[in-house]
Amino acid sequence: MKNVSLLCAAMAMLLALSACGQRPAEDRDPDKLTVVATVFPAYDFARAAGGDLAEVQLLLPPGTESHSYEPTPADILAVQDCDLFLYLGGESDTWVETILESVDLRGESLRMVDCVPLLEEETVEGMESHEDHDHAHEEAEDLGLGEVVGYDEHVWTSPQNAAAITRAVGDRLAELDPENGEAYAANAADYAAQIEALDREFADFFDGVEDRTMVFGDRFPLRYFAEEFDIDYYAAFPGCSTQTEPSAATIAFLTDKVRQEQIPTVWYIEFSSHLVADSIAEATGTQTALFHTCHNVSAEDLAAGATYVSLMERNLETLREKF
Repeated sequence: MKNVSLLCAAMAMLLALSACGQRPAEDRDPDKLTVVATVFPAYDFARAAGGDLAEVQLLLPPGTESHSYEPTPADILAVQDCDLFLYLGGESDTWVETILESVDLRGESLRMVDCVPLLEEETVEGMESHEDHDHAHEEAEDLGLGEVVGYDEHVWTSPQNAAAITRAVGDRLAELDPENGEAYAANAADYAAQIEALDREFADFFDGVEDRTMVFGDRFPLRYFAEEFDIDYYAAFPGCSTQTEPSAATIAFLTDKVRQEQIPTVWYIEFSSHLVADSIAEATGTQTALFHTCHNVSAEDLAAGATYVSLMERNLETLREKF
């Protein structure tokens, strides 16, 4: 959850900088569009669609948890002055709305959640309650099995959605720079085709899997992935939960589920301590594995040129090995 006082301090500093004309030195190419993206998927889709015609900045530092991100004055200036601001639009980055209400954007903005149909986040059997969930729906108490608590914002985890969002970003860039519109459209179409080819590989893999049940000893921000490939899932927490320590009842339920259904792998997500997954695996004599949700990447992955496609290809290879 954002720290309101820090954000207010950042906004005050921004106003002071603007009033005094003490803006950062402009070193951007005036012939290129400038794009600022809050999360890695948006950054990657814009990078692919923009190609050499756009300068794309990832606002969320590598390895940072978006739910607790604190924008700096430099970040706010970057958002204010870019040609296109891409953000998720979900409740984990409500701090974005605070920025947008406080500054006058020079360019335009695009929310990823507006590019595709949304699914409702849900609790499933055994999952921790949202009672302490760091969401706008914190007032919900004593949730029943399958009760809806709001829209799931992790839209990119479905490759079909990722391809659609890439095309939407390409369309918006073309609107901002019509002279190079065909290039943006071609770039976006090419990357979307790569994602769609990978999507078919996932579909082919799951077509050969009789029991598609997955157990996550972690948060589960993969509702769209699970929906697309008809996966039954059990997890310790909902996708946007900030909890890290499930109850003994939750651990016992997941452990029994792994035993009873002879599930070979307990999954965890990136930047997780995976202590819960390790505990369940140790109790059941199974293995653990990482499923990368692509929400953010490490500094090493970013420097190595990781993309949505490369990370999802890594997930597919892990599924083939561990499922």
